[in-house]
Amino acid sequence: MNISSEIGRVYRQLKENRWMLYFTVFCRIALAAGFLPSGFVKIMGERFTSLSVNHPMGNYLEALHHTGYYYTFIGVLQMTAAVLLLIPRTALLGAVLYFPVILNICILSFAVRFDGSLLTAPMMVLANLYLLCWDYDRLRFILPFKAGSDTTTKKVLSNKFPTVFFGSVFLTMVVLGVTVYNVYELRPRNTPGECDSQCKDSRNPEACRQFCDCIHQQGQPFNKCLDAYNSSIEKGTVRLK
Repeated sequence: MNISSEIGRVYRQLKENRWMLYFTVFCRIALAAGFLPSGFVKIMGERFTSLSVNHPMGNYLEALHHTGYYYTFIGVLQMTAAVLLLIPRTALLGAVLYFPVILNICILSFAVRFDGSLLTAPMMVLANLYLLCWDYDRLRFILPFKAGSDTTTKKVLSNKFPTVFFGSVFLTMVVLGVTVYNVYELRPRNTPGECDSQCKDSRNPEACRQFCDCIHQQGQPFNKCLDAYNSSIEKGTVRLK
């Protein structure tokens, strides 16, 4: 049996499992719940966050808020993707529409080290990828390679609990959580107090506090504050000018 046939066999087993169906519905609802409130806020023209404009993410969202109908357009896109996910017949279209938006949010979160979505955004990306894989039997026809034969058949759903799959999901969540919160030595956090609280464990507590001041009080660009911190670490000094 070749690899392609084995993958097809496993895929059919998963598609015909009741627990996998429940998990799929859960992912669709969870992803929709993530976009409906934020999309509604944008459509209403309200500011999306209470973060200070000095915060890198707060500064970005404040600028986004003042882009006029582009801000509204993003809200419409988010709500459309969410609603499509909730309707079984349009769930695949919703997942396709959802993916570039959540991927952009994920990359943005890592770029500015935003605590608010540092974990949730990559988890949502993975959930979105799962939904795309779940509907591979329909999605494969637009992929740039040979579609092959049908991979699903109509059968009675199995009640066998997919222990390996859910164990892998749990392990992935744990590894992701540990990784994202330890990959960065320094983060701007959401408030000056939260930012200062990490300084006691920093290699250079004073440089860390200067970094927090650079972000939250001076409102300097994130990269400038980070470069100054790294420079202080390398030189063993505390210079942020």
